[in-house]
Amino acid sequence: MPPLVIEPTSSDKLNVIQTQCPFCSVQCKMQVTITEPAKGSNRLSYTIEGAANAASEGRLCVKGMNAHQHATSTERLLHPLIKRGGKFVEATWEEALRTIRDRFQATSQTYGPDAVGVYGGGSLTNETAYLLGKFARIALGTKYIDYNGRFCMSAAASAGTKVFGVDRGLTCRLADIPLAKCIILAGTNIAECQPTLMPYFTKAKENGATIIVIDPRVTATAAIADIHLQVKPGTDAALANGLLKAIEEEGLLNEKFIGEKTSGFYELKKNISTIDIDQIAELTGISEADIRKAAIAYGKADTGIIFTARGVEQQTDGHMAVRGFLNLVLATGKIGKPGCGYGAVTGQGNGQGGREHGQKSDQLPGYRSIENEHDRAYVAKVWGIDPAMLPRKGVSAYEMMELVHQDVIRSLFVMGSNPVVSNPNATLVEEGLAKCEFLVVADMFMSETARMADVILPVTSYIENTGTLTNLEGRVLLRESNVQAPGGTKNDWAILCELAALLGHESYFPFQNAEQIFEELRVASRGGLADYYGITYDRLRREGGVYWPCPSPDKPSSGIMFQNFFPHPDGRAVFTVVESRAPQETPCEQYPLTMTNGRVLSHYLTGVQTRRSKTLAARNMDNFIEIHPKTAKQYWIEEGEWVVVQSRRGSFTVRSRYSDQIREDTVFVPMHWGGAQNVNRATSPELDPNCKMPGFKTSVVSIIPLRLQEELSATE
Repeated sequence: MPPLVIEPTSSDKLNVIQTQCPFCSVQCKMQVTITEPAKGSNRLSYTIEGAANAASEGRLCVKGMNAHQHATSTERLLHPLIKRGGKFVEATWEEALRTIRDRFQATSQTYGPDAVGVYGGGSLTNETAYLLGKFARIALGTKYIDYNGRFCMSAAASAGTKVFGVDRGLTCRLADIPLAKCIILAGTNIAECQPTLMPYFTKAKENGATIIVIDPRVTATAAIADIHLQVKPGTDAALANGLLKAIEEEGLLNEKFIGEKTSGFYELKKNISTIDIDQIAELTGISEADIRKAAIAYGKADTGIIFTARGVEQQTDGHMAVRGFLNLVLATGKIGKPGCGYGAVTGQGNGQGGREHGQKSDQLPGYRSIENEHDRAYVAKVWGIDPAMLPRKGVSAYEMMELVHQDVIRSLFVMGSNPVVSNPNATLVEEGLAKCEFLVVADMFMSETARMADVILPVTSYIENTGTLTNLEGRVLLRESNVQAPGGTKNDWAILCELAALLGHESYFPFQNAEQIFEELRVASRGGLADYYGITYDRLRREGGVYWPCPSPDKPSSGIMFQNFFPHPDGRAVFTVVESRAPQETPCEQYPLTMTNGRVLSHYLTGVQTRRSKTLAARNMDNFIEIHPKTAKQYWIEEGEWVVVQSRRGSFTVRSRYSDQIREDTVFVPMHWGGAQNVNRATSPELDPNCKMPGFKTSVVSIIPLRLQEELSATE
């Protein structure tokens, strides 16, 4: 069967498409050139090139170069599907949407509106993320909405809000990286996760910067480090405290900045006096000499940037660990000026914008709080409703899955996400969705979650769907399309509008295109922390991208935050006393190894899209566990063989892969596979109390070759 053909929406011949990579948070621009089939062939050929833009500067990685392959895959869902007798059958859009309407209404009438839940995604456009929040709260009247970005940015977002007064992924510009004389990369493997950004860091090194990498593995990112702190997983908060103690002892505090721009340092200083770097060294596995060396490099540098990502944030103390690193930023005054700042390296394509406009359980558009009466009144006015109609806050993404399992949420609408694979304690999630009374999934492919659905709605791909996305540095970008949607697929925002109309709320969802939605989003965000009011489609076309906050259409936006003040009532940033605690789980006789997880270069999220690319799938066919050769020999594990990994929650099976670039007490497993190879069958459901981030990065496990387990089972 030939692949799908990318076709224009007009009669003009389509030869060149200007679009944007659908994957990571850099959001690289690209050009797709389509060539007619050679004689005797029915297959078009595609040439992919990076297009000029301020973020990636025209670069593309292997994922972007092959993104068109999933858009043209023969596995695309092209028509609505309804499950009958345990099998999916094609249905019309009218039948599918009416079925959803009837079942959602029945659930609401029987159990109340909060018995219906909505689960979104961090790759949805700003327009769809905005509309999904509005749809949940107006069309369904439910408080239960959250999204998979909860697992990406919640620790850094909540920490930034508490410390600075606002969360924006980077407080500086990507262009500031080469200006920094010291860069700390904590728990981030940019070389594999955001590879088109690596030239910024090599340029910084050429300019004399010291690169410090904090990671239990020697990754491709750590390979460029001048100092690599190979930390024990889950001890990042303690390491940040040790670095701060050394900075204070070496006399490298910026007393002027602390006195003029911060609060809370007196309390922190008392805590610093109790810190023993020897104890920090023992807890983290990093020598005192290396802690002090890194601290001096950062403290003495005239300019510096600290980046964190999931290695630090996906902990049950991730919120406080980030605040520990923010203490370093404030203590040295390295923020609010060129070459300085803090950056949370967003993972998902719209991880930044996706959390700003209402698909998070406690937020309304513009980063407003759904519990704040002034915020509620403003958004209600924009939407033309009584504020009393707005539900209060719901719960986080994993907690929603627990409520599904407990029969509190009885009908669930999933858009652009695959919670069966991405959630911790995946077996419980799968059990809950299996007994969910009515499950709707909007997706491009038959994902692991879609297989469990009662109705599947086929959506367009990135190359067919116009909308805005906000990259990791807070730059809003416009991705336009003139490509015809294949088969019976529809844009996700259009599905929401049609379903809202069937539910009797058509007047609140009158939109005919994405730009109309964005125009309302602009107004709804106006005056909020994430103010998009000054951004328009025309401006995005002219400027190529605009940083938020941008309150005025005719004034430039700045990529450098906090140049004069912090958006707290007193204008000051806040220091935090952070506990130096052990990981959430520590090895024991039954589970002697610490398992951490993460990404690999050729795949994205749960792999639903990248595994439909023949080129990308071929690079990593099976999941694997990275294990030190000395550790492997202790457990009779041969290179490349299948092993069973077991935790207190459950088990999964993957191939072994030897690596002397990882700590001997630690194993690493990628997160992109489902089914029996799903690492999240073994991860912990324990959540950070501040932001509800699961502790993905520190699950203790045992490991045994599959052949030995089968032998043991045969003798029992």
